[in-house]
Amino acid sequence: MSCFAFLAFLGLCSPEPAPTTGPAGPVAVIDGDTLDVGGARVRLHGVDAPETAQSCGTGTGAVWACGDWVTQETTLRFSGRDAVCETVDIDRYERIVARCAVAGADIGETLVSEGLALAYVDYSEDYLDSEVEARAAGRGIWRGEVEAPWDWRRAKREGRSAAAPKARVEAGGCAIKGNVSGGGRIYHMPGDPYYGRTKIDTASGERWFCNEAEARRAGWRHAGS
Repeated sequence: MSCFAFLAFLGLCSPEPAPTTGPAGPVAVIDGDTLDVGGARVRLHGVDAPETAQSCGTGTGAVWACGDWVTQETTLRFSGRDAVCETVDIDRYERIVARCAVAGADIGETLVSEGLALAYVDYSEDYLDSEVEARAAGRGIWRGEVEAPWDWRRAKREGRSAAAPKARVEAGGCAIKGNVSGGGRIYHMPGDPYYGRTKIDTASGERWFCNEAEARRAGWRHAGS
């Protein structure tokens, strides 16, 4: 019996409260830090991922759609899997703020350690060490330059916008568009004739690739072949 429980038994303090529970069930990914878990909208506690419309730098002058890529990668890892969450708070948008786990692994920890999200230190420093390690290893968004999502949102509110992506291939930039059409799975390189007009819909199985080898391994073929 714990000391707290013993004091409660003697009537010297209130019984220890039960752990806070939260949503549980299959995951549907909304974006890199927002999920539907068992039908409930959940904002992951302590992490902040690039917004879906956000772009990042490659480190060599070009930009790539890192926010869309993060949503895609989060979907590949967690969509349809069962999660168990612990509620921390309710935010101003009426979303449940929670820590969630799949098969015992903390989703927030996974996202930050794999370079798919930042530690949201305004609310928690739980994942700060994982971010430092991911930065040092150049994982995910840390392969180049990324604006903190909270700064990106502030710029958008103030009417400032990021520079438009440049239509060129840059080493290390996830700028290759994997499109699904009547012709099958086709990838478009920056500079290809239909690159600019091709829109990627991750909900339909389309995705971004960082290099041609990755695209070919996944079963896509170049639009020009």
